[in-house]
Amino acid sequence: MRPRLGLVVNPIAGMGGRVGLHGTDGPALEAAVRRGAVAVAPHRARRALERLRALAPDVPVLAAEGPLGGDHVTGGDAEILPRTRTGPTTAEDTREAVRRMADAGVTLVLFAGGDGTARDVVEAAGTSVPVLGVPSGVKMHSGVFATGPEAAGETAARFLARPGACRDAEVVDLAGGGPRVFGVARVPDAGSALQRAKAFTGRTGDADLAALGREVAGEMRDDRLYLLGPGTTVAHVNAALGLPASLLGVDAVLGGRLVAEDASETELLALLAEHPAATLVLGVVGGQGFLLGRGNQQLSATVLDAVGAGHIEILADRGKVAALDPPVLRIDVGDEHATAPITGYRKVRTGRGRSTVLRIVI
Repeated sequence: MRPRLGLVVNPIAGMGGRVGLHGTDGPALEAAVRRGAVAVAPHRARRALERLRALAPDVPVLAAEGPLGGDHVTGGDAEILPRTRTGPTTAEDTREAVRRMADAGVTLVLFAGGDGTARDVVEAAGTSVPVLGVPSGVKMHSGVFATGPEAAGETAARFLARPGACRDAEVVDLAGGGPRVFGVARVPDAGSALQRAKAFTGRTGDADLAALGREVAGEMRDDRLYLLGPGTTVAHVNAALGLPASLLGVDAVLGGRLVAEDASETELLALLAEHPAATLVLGVVGGQGFLLGRGNQQLSATVLDAVGAGHIEILADRGKVAALDPPVLRIDVGDEHATAPITGYRKVRTGRGRSTVLRIVI
């Protein structure tokens, strides 16, 4: 039987990232729209499909109707799977489309979304058909995603050309105040083209990180704006300053004062216009090695350009660095012009007076 791709896109996935929200579930979508959020997943799905078509132009595609997939398919052999309901798209549309694709015998389901979408996909497909995520959400803790849209397209093309080895990958999402495994999916065994599930354990120790936080805080100048990124490592800098931390967001500090909490892209750009001398302090997503593009989409290409590649401090727990495989840090922002100056070998501070050097890749 000729290999065939199933395609599902969650059109609202990731919309909350740039506007300072941490998802688009329920009322968060309305809040994101009010703040001027724009769709993210369709563009990232098209990037993946463009790479796939470049490598495998004749692969047939079974796509969910309209914004759920069909709107984004161009060229080649495509069949549209009609919706069975009307009105705005919902998670049930995703689940139903995936069930019907599995019943139709697709070789691989390619989906664009975040952890919530991954939950819907694995609920519908289980391990009956391999799946692969085009990372398009805000967090993406799960291990079912490629490292970026182009990596997803390349992985899908290779797998469809020669369906082969798969491995189990956990679908992880935040629920009840912490991470939870919602299922296990089968994904193509594509090595470093796939991201790992986020690691929530394995930290070196709070005392070591607290000392690093105090060191960074002691270096801060009163006449400079500091953007403190998400995560527990950078939160130690906030703590050293006696300030609260937005563990899932970006805070701005000037003269030892918190001038913006959990700021959106628009708020960050306004601050940078007023205070162009700025430093961005970033942590690393444990297990995955992502520096930008996972949980900090408000740090857009425009924000990065305004800060400048030479004014980025990277902090990482030694345990997280030791667990990186391969030992690189990743960027998935979608603008190589803005992020290319950040790539290459850079210093990563791992403790008070201690650092290592890691390679940053797009």
